Amino acid sequence: MSNFVFSSYRDLRDALLSKSISVESVVSAYLSRIEAKAHLNAYLAVFKESALAHAKVLDEKLASGKPIGKLFGMPIAVKDNIAMKGEKLTCASKILENFTSIYSATVIERLLSEDAVILGKTNLDEFAMGSSNENSAFGAVKNPINESCVPGGSSGGSAAAVGGDLALVALGSDTGGSVRQPASFCNVVGLKPTYGRISRYGLVAFGSSFDQIGVLAKTAEDAALVLEVMAGEDPMDSTSSNKPVEDYARASLDPKQLRIGVPKEFFTDALDPEINAMIQTVLEKLKAQGATLAELSLPHSEYALATYYILATAEASSNLARYDGARYGYRAKEITDPTDMYVKSRSEGFGKEVKRRIMLGTYVLSAGYYDAYYRKAQKVRRLIRNDYLNAFEQVDVILSPTSPVPPFKFGEKMHDPLTMYLADIYTVPMNLAGVPAISVPIGLNAQGLPIGLQLIGNLFSESTLIGASKLVEATREHSF
Repeated sequence: MSNFVFSSYRDLRDALLSKSISVESVVSAYLSRIEAKAHLNAYLAVFKESALAHAKVLDEKLASGKPIGKLFGMPIAVKDNIAMKGEKLTCASKILENFTSIYSATVIERLLSEDAVILGKTNLDEFAMGSSNENSAFGAVKNPINESCVPGGSSGGSAAAVGGDLALVALGSDTGGSVRQPASFCNVVGLKPTYGRISRYGLVAFGSSFDQIGVLAKTAEDAALVLEVMAGEDPMDSTSSNKPVEDYARASLDPKQLRIGVPKEFFTDALDPEINAMIQTVLEKLKAQGATLAELSLPHSEYALATYYILATAEASSNLARYDGARYGYRAKEITDPTDMYVKSRSEGFGKEVKRRIMLGTYVLSAGYYDAYYRKAQKVRRLIRNDYLNAFEQVDVILSPTSPVPPFKFGEKMHDPLTMYLADIYTVPMNLAGVPAISVPIGLNAQGLPIGLQLIGNLFSESTLIGASKLVEATREHSF
């Protein structure tokens, strides 16, 4: 521990329980760093007063000998598309710039019930639509590892907060890779659970059949611990699962019992050669420890990106219809005609990428095109899901790249949406299939840019995924 920078929550908790440091001193240190690194633009709102007040309450709780929570004193950042009562909920969009949430998401209530401290709300691509965090109405986030590069998206603020030691853990949302890709770009762990493992109540909807709240952390164990607290059935979300929540943080695997699938479709000339080489090195280390490697095929992978951008935009078009300038959010001024007000409010309130996706989604749902695009994409989605479920009859986890490229420069892909969408080529299939996946950092390339690899698990196999992630972490020569 130096300057209250911790490599894991275990280190922090030990220091807090020994009373060598206080929650208040830890929170103060994080708040000071947030202020010092404000140029990263990771946070849209910092809860300085409430975080310090909560920290004092927790210190008193420990001093009085009362039982403390699983996340006692853990400083957490929250992506600004997750509701917190009495706080702004902007989704990094002008259309919700002045909107304040009237309730808290289930995940927020569960974190606070286990004594976590919420430091603030983090920046994102507007309405979670983007892969670089350049689509925020409040400015781009800088990558804390290399400030000339993007942090990834859409949970770029959360990834930058953890990577830049502005939070120990952060919440993100993952619709097509929005936790895992920025985790890879910012040298942190990013976990997307099985669809339904975590309640979506209080998460602003983008693609309701894809969206899942995820965790960004420094270690797989920390991500697992937060997952453990947030997971479980919620009567406020009918899609949440009633499967029992396991002791994810303690998950471990014997490498000799681990069967790793390596999909041939993911290791082609499209993959950056240096990323490929680094992943092959990790595979060899795992093999040397006794893990079994098996090449496998996911034959419908080539259709995943097109399928995702048909279905996700269709759902976005439907979900974002509620922002009409009439009920809440931004309203165009000095317009009396309701139709003009609706059109102008949405035209002025939404950014370019959000409008692009709404138009695409409306198109694929329109009469004459619904069967050709939306219905066909739903059928292909089922084929993709079957590919994964069939693969898990042969292997325990699938290993792949997280991103086809290292972090890229600002502006490099903004003028070519298709090139930008390709940044998600290895992450969208898991959202289509509903299976869990995690990005684990494996080191820096020759240019000093972070690289992550992705582990994919069967439905509700988060314990296996965490155990495998710990094995990958152990292959790194240098810790954080």
